[in-house]
Amino acid sequence: MDAEIDPATLRRLLDDDGDGDDPRVVDIREPAAFARGHIPDSENVPLGELTDRIDELDGADHVVTVCPHGEASVRAARLIGAYEGAADARVESMAGGLA
Repeated sequence: MDAEIDPATLRRLLDDDGDGDDPRVVDIREPAAFARGHIPDSENVPLGELTDRIDELDGADHVVTVCPHGEASVRAARLIGAYEGAADARVESMAGGLA
């Protein structure tokens, strides 16, 4: 994990249209919580499935993990950062979570 990113910075990155450099936002909540609301274009990979699905992040340049309060997403970001397929990626957790 590289660091934490604040919500305002993430929003600017996602709103910066046309550069093709948007981070992949990985929401680690359960599907029911994700269905109730999420960051547009984010991917739902529940924390309990992350180790089995981590290869979906192969080749990502920038990954931001999100959760309700910003604690579990730190663990998820560390796991992704340690994954060989994401070795060159910038991996961050969104500070404070979705709350």
